[in-house]
Amino acid sequence: MINSVSSEINLPDVKMNLYKPNDPVEVPVVENRIATIGRSPNFIRHITFDVSGTMLEGNVMVGQSIGIIPPGTRENGKPHKLRLYSVSSPTDGEEGDGKLVSTIVKRVIEENPENNDLFLGVCSNYLCNLRVGDTVKMTGPSGKRFLLPTNPDDYNYVFFATGTGIAPYRGMIMDLMKKGVKSEIVLIFGCPYRTDLLYAEYFQPLAKEKRNFHYLTSVSREDPRADGTKYYVQYQIMDKADLMQPILEQDNTLMYICGLKGMETGIYQMMAQSGLDGYCDISEELKAKDVFEWTSDDIKSGIKPTDRVFVEVY
Repeated sequence: MINSVSSEINLPDVKMNLYKPNDPVEVPVVENRIATIGRSPNFIRHITFDVSGTMLEGNVMVGQSIGIIPPGTRENGKPHKLRLYSVSSPTDGEEGDGKLVSTIVKRVIEENPENNDLFLGVCSNYLCNLRVGDTVKMTGPSGKRFLLPTNPDDYNYVFFATGTGIAPYRGMIMDLMKKGVKSEIVLIFGCPYRTDLLYAEYFQPLAKEKRNFHYLTSVSREDPRADGTKYYVQYQIMDKADLMQPILEQDNTLMYICGLKGMETGIYQMMAQSGLDGYCDISEELKAKDVFEWTSDDIKSGIKPTDRVFVEVY
């Protein structure tokens, strides 16, 4: 059993909504490259924007999001609504001067089983099609909770991500490394195939170089676990217990969860199963229920994350 962090977790003050949907800023694309490895069945791209000379320069903090307004109108004739994308660049930007802000985007391509039509995500496909020199309408920054604390040396970090939910952790880990943080940092990343290990070219060498950084991958659609279950991110709590348990038992460990909403249920189940109860308050009704029977509705009504848990899911 662990206790909650005794002191308040101090988060930095951040700039918010310097550009709003009714008054966005136009910025150019300076990079648009494939982020997957080899021949992936998914189309995911790392995109960088030059925000120099705008109010965004030096004012987008790691963990925040930018908004993109795609061109054109909806069926009702109104302009498309903005979409939010987590920044993947560190706080000081891609080149250390706050001028280049990046994100990572997956093309949304879905088939309608009723009529065999393809649905193409409006903003994701627009962004992925952009070329260097093209401009976009941008808003933001937004987000004031999913941030690193102002005193990062005082904490350990466990980052859970699936898919493009890896975006904020690239920047966060870059920030932690630049500040020389020596505490334990664990990144647990889940994806369907090895070709989708996003930003592995940064994380893999870093794990070999830094003893306090641990990079754990969960590839769900390839080799199964010993019991036949798929390698989802939550199983790393159990499968890597020698590493994870001592870190999670410390009362100065913070947990971040970013990616597909369904991942929350599995993570909370594994945490409860392992007796790690300092990260969420569980209702008495839910405590009486087998953790492996918990549903997403149970999580919504019966679990309240503590201040040590930061969640961005979609």
